[in-house]
Amino acid sequence: MEAWDALRARRNVRHYRPEPLPEPDLNRIVEAGWRAPSAKNRQPRDFVIVTDRAQLQELSTVWQGAGHIASAAAAIALVVPVPPNERRKLTDQYDIGQATMAMMIAATDMGIGTGHSSVGDQDKARAILGVPADRLVAYLLGLGYPADRPLAPIRTPNRRPFAEVVHRGHW
Repeated sequence: MEAWDALRARRNVRHYRPEPLPEPDLNRIVEAGWRAPSAKNRQPRDFVIVTDRAQLQELSTVWQGAGHIASAAAAIALVVPVPPNERRKLTDQYDIGQATMAMMIAATDMGIGTGHSSVGDQDKARAILGVPADRLVAYLLGLGYPADRPLAPIRTPNRRPFAEVVHRGHW
């Protein structure tokens, strides 16, 4: 799939087929996150790949919107240091957003669906993943082959009208 098609085909997938994902595909997806830009090239993020069914089930309970993680073939936890100040928190959030999108596009390119989730219960997420107390499990990214329909470019996305969103030169 071309990059433009992957961007147009990416959608949130929360229902997955039961088959596992090949290890090389998981590594490629995480490499996309590893290659993502970061402020001052600090690269504050770490990634934890989870494929164990029991562990995925446990992770699905760390936030009300994480239920899809239980049926995912895999999940990637995005981990960042506990920020020392608000500025660092903002830049780290921006950086992991870029890493997340890079991984989503890489997954889409391979026909693998993704669905992101916040993490509400940090202590529980850290315990499940063995993450040290000086780190935050910022987000989870569920991965798997879509159960409903394959990923393909979406001709008419459910978005605000382009002309309403784009401003040229001024508001």
